[in-house]
Amino acid sequence: MSYQVLARKWRPRSFREMVGQTHVLKALINALDSQRLHHAYLFTGTRGVGKTTIARIIAKCLNCETGITSTPCGTCSVCREIDEGRFVDLIEIDAASRTKVEDTRELLDNVQYAPSRGRFKVYLIDEVHMLSSHSFNALLKTLEEPPPYVKFILATTDPQKLPATILSRCLQFSLKNMTPERVVEHLTHVLGVENVPFEDDALWLLGRAADGSMRDAMSLTDQAIAFGEGKVMAADVRAMLGTLDHGQVFDVLHALIEGDAKALLEAVRHLSEQGPDWNGVLSEILNVLHRVAIAQALPEGVDNGHGDRDRVLALAQALPAEDVQFYYQMGLIGRRDLPLAPDPRGGFEMVLLRMLAFRPADSADAPRQPLKPVGISQATVDSAKSVAGAAAVAPAVAAPVVPAPESVPEPAPVVVEPEAVVDLPWNEPVAGEPEQQPAVEPVLETIGEQPELTPMPTPTPDSVVPDAPEWVSAPVPEPTVAQVEAAVPAIDLDDEPPLDEDYIEPDMDSAYSYLDELASEHVAEPAPEPEAEPAAAPATGLALQWLELFPKLPISGMTGSIAANCTLIAIDGDHWRLHLDPAHSALFNATQQRRLNDALNQYHGRTLTIAIELIKPEQETPAQAATRRRINRQRDAENSIQADPLIQQMMQQFGAVVRHDTIEPVEAPVTQAS
Repeated sequence: MSYQVLARKWRPRSFREMVGQTHVLKALINALDSQRLHHAYLFTGTRGVGKTTIARIIAKCLNCETGITSTPCGTCSVCREIDEGRFVDLIEIDAASRTKVEDTRELLDNVQYAPSRGRFKVYLIDEVHMLSSHSFNALLKTLEEPPPYVKFILATTDPQKLPATILSRCLQFSLKNMTPERVVEHLTHVLGVENVPFEDDALWLLGRAADGSMRDAMSLTDQAIAFGEGKVMAADVRAMLGTLDHGQVFDVLHALIEGDAKALLEAVRHLSEQGPDWNGVLSEILNVLHRVAIAQALPEGVDNGHGDRDRVLALAQALPAEDVQFYYQMGLIGRRDLPLAPDPRGGFEMVLLRMLAFRPADSADAPRQPLKPVGISQATVDSAKSVAGAAAVAPAVAAPVVPAPESVPEPAPVVVEPEAVVDLPWNEPVAGEPEQQPAVEPVLETIGEQPELTPMPTPTPDSVVPDAPEWVSAPVPEPTVAQVEAAVPAIDLDDEPPLDEDYIEPDMDSAYSYLDELASEHVAEPAPEPEAEPAAAPATGLALQWLELFPKLPISGMTGSIAANCTLIAIDGDHWRLHLDPAHSALFNATQQRRLNDALNQYHGRTLTIAIELIKPEQETPAQAATRRRINRQRDAENSIQADPLIQQMMQQFGAVVRHDTIEPVEAPVTQAS
């Protein structure tokens, strides 16, 4: 006995065996039971959803020997002949191969003859949209008023191509695509009856690959059984389809949540072993993020179309809603730019690294493992910039490095805060001096001739930059353009300007000779004025209690910004009243108030009610306290640099200037109310 494929073996033979399409079956069953029969039916839908199957069942219902009923017997000769495809009064026509008007006219010539065996002559025209316009015109009159014993059943996958005159003469039924859940449910039943071992994950892969077609699902199942040697296993199905392991998408997202760049690139490496379509992988990530966003807004609205509903719900709990929207938008832009990348995998990796690098920094769930620094200190960068800037002012003098004499004590490291840069205006050799004289040699001789410049005590480790070079070996910047212009005698504006051909370039070497006087008379610029402290009274009482409570609340993002600009005014039992600075009212809404209320309830372990009024707080808010502490830290850092003995010594003897805009505190203290 020859093998019969599953799609044909399990083709429904009655309405009760149909899977899905309940909205169509209900109308047909009621019409058949009440004998309200139309002469023309049109079934539309994608391939494999049951158009032809329903048409054959209708033919059996109309011609069954037991009478017109919605439940044909399936055992009479008419039912058996229709199931076997040899019933003479069921004429199946493939419109794709019979598009000419002559074929339609031949069909219509036979309409006038009564059925040979059955009660009705049924014309089943498949892919009717392929008929020519002349064929449609020839069919119109007969389709509108056929003989009472003739029924037309039309099927098409593209109803938009049908003329409106055809659509108006038919009862139109639109068949829906099969959902993956329904496909998996039916495959489970079929494989159970067929005694074929299977895995649930494999059926979900087949259900998604079928793309809404039950016939495709059955055909793929046949292929999977052959591929897996009588079994339907997930690994075999995945290899057969060449599809992406959906679990690897979650690995990528979990690496993003953890902020682990190493795990993220490792997940990409595992993906690359399957040779995937990177645009498709990014699309799968966006699909998961979309379902996560739905889970956060409405958990019961998450479908199980991928068999991963529990994992999506868990991801919705772990990932902040702001990050979900950020990742989704970043992924959309990445898909747009992916074709421009030199390498598809490299473009995909850059999208993920961009998600990791630009994650909202004020989130409480910020990456726990930030990207490592590149290893270049800011002091080195500034020094390089100074050397490059000096080269643009005057030609650089190449000089070998002269080692310091053994008798000269090694100067102590400069005690400066990180990021502080000291500019030393230096004297170029005047005209007539030998060029081979190294620029750093006078510095060493000067240090050796002045015994009063004793080395400073060794500073504490906290005040020394580990990677900072010693100040004597630091590159000395050249004079600035402003200093050179100040040293050159001014031109009398009353004189006539020289002609272009009479223009003589000033002697820059002689101009630099004036810098000796400038260096001795140079006075350090005063430090810039610090920011004005927030004009608010120090927090006391309930306002001070709010300052201490704010860092402990589990909030971030806009909700954290709202709370940082509030102050606690009154507590009446479980009712709290807060004032919010009206300048931040644009961020405030009912959702932010609810989140802040939930955070307070979670922290205190009881139900509180808060009321937020848009009134400028009279006492210090957490945001103002943070600003005050930052200003104080900056002022202390600048004062520490300015009062450092070695810095003062350099300023007095070498005309050094402290650049206050480069001074930053070593590290911010732990945020706390003060």
